[in-house]
Amino acid sequence: MLLGGLAMLALPQSASAEWLEATSKHFVVYANGDADDVRRQAELLERFDSLIRYFNAIPAREEDGSNKLTVYVVANDAAVRRMFGAGGTNIAGFYQGRASGSVAFTPARGRGDTSPNALQPQIVLFHEYAHHLMLANTRVAVPAWYGEGYAEFLSTARFEKDVVWVGAPAQHRAYDLLIAKGLSAEQLFSLDRGKMSESQTASLYARGWLLTHYLTVDAKRRDQLESYLLAVNAGKPGEEAARAAFGDLRALDKALAAYLGKSTLPAYKIPLDRLPDPVVTLRPLRPGEKAMIELRMRSDRGVNRDTAQPILASAVPIGERYPDDPVVQGWLAEMALDAGRYDLADAAADRALALDPKSSQALVYKAQVHLRRAREAKATDPAVWREARSWLLKANKLDANDAYALLLYYSSFGMAHTRPTDNAKAALSRAHELVPQDYGLGFGYAMQALVDDRMDDARAALRPLAYSAHSGPNNPAARLLAQIDAGKTGTAAMAAAGADIKDANQPE
Repeated sequence: MLLGGLAMLALPQSASAEWLEATSKHFVVYANGDADDVRRQAELLERFDSLIRYFNAIPAREEDGSNKLTVYVVANDAAVRRMFGAGGTNIAGFYQGRASGSVAFTPARGRGDTSPNALQPQIVLFHEYAHHLMLANTRVAVPAWYGEGYAEFLSTARFEKDVVWVGAPAQHRAYDLLIAKGLSAEQLFSLDRGKMSESQTASLYARGWLLTHYLTVDAKRRDQLESYLLAVNAGKPGEEAARAAFGDLRALDKALAAYLGKSTLPAYKIPLDRLPDPVVTLRPLRPGEKAMIELRMRSDRGVNRDTAQPILASAVPIGERYPDDPVVQGWLAEMALDAGRYDLADAAADRALALDPKSSQALVYKAQVHLRRAREAKATDPAVWREARSWLLKANKLDANDAYALLLYYSSFGMAHTRPTDNAKAALSRAHELVPQDYGLGFGYAMQALVDDRMDDARAALRPLAYSAHSGPNNPAARLLAQIDAGKTGTAAMAAAGADIKDANQPE
């Protein structure tokens, strides 16, 4: 039964395939496929969003539509790996949470293995979107085992005709659960993310899913889990908090083994009529967008000054062929900005605004051109900086919840080497509230809180970053949090951790 659900996300190529944009309340999906298939894919993603909100009692917010997740559907897993670049040998999809626009890349087709134990594209995308949505709506920091375990728990959601199942078995983790030597409960609670091996990382996901499943579906255990998370957020060490909440951790291991050995595991059955019907708008890409979409994906993946050059070189002729397409000109402005060609970026943004005066995208690029020119000229005239910021103010009037415009407004003061105003600090706070998934934004917000001696705010912002399973070794958020927990405050904590506020707050 699981295979039917997993197959829903795949987009078979057909004679009628074309590049399409599917837009819903929380997603923008770009895919080259049959119109009905692309629509169903966008509807499924929107249903999954509704499911997470329903299951976790997350209320709808007015600003939900301002920072949508853009999903790029590429041909296959090999295309995903090429898009990811170095270090992506085994990935089946990936996600980046950013104030400038969160993105996910997923393959239209998996690796050909449709067995129940295969890691399918839908599971990866659901897992990453669970992170995206929970981070945006939960102010409780969670340890790595639970953060990944809960995302795994939600990722196996199985949609059927009239119901959806939450808590279906994570069959793609079967090897790490049943054969490989897994992490004990004690190890999960005390794990140092910076020193994890590849096998420990795999076990973190697998055992994290098992422990999450066990603690979520049992009412008594749910209360214990809540006590544990509250203790961790109060600063109690993980293992100590676990023993206080769960008791003997060896006994918990035995209970987990027995739970895993059951012939069936419980799951939540939710009627689909409890979820709102998804509304999706579908349109084919215009000729200029179609010509530019491959370059757009490479650009949106993330580039530096060097890697942006060949993208821009290919994009300029397309921009010249389609001067009347505001989206093409907006994309070209970003590519030129990334490549350091401010003249081209400025001109493209002007063309986009002439075609669409309400293009907040073009206003933000226009602002960045002026801000970077002012920074490189080491401008000291306040009027120069006010003019550059005026473009951000125009973007903010169009959409007060555009997180990137808010972040850039705050960052502009660091670029000018002046203290941020109260309004700039408020913009930073609001941007962090809107897109807490952005690591750099969260870190910058925490450091501004330290400068202002708002220690509780700094701790709250740093904990999710410090606990993340994706943080890697030498995590600066973990270093900074350790200094705060050791009693250091404000800039003293930053100095001891080797943190520099400029590094996190000045986008390139």
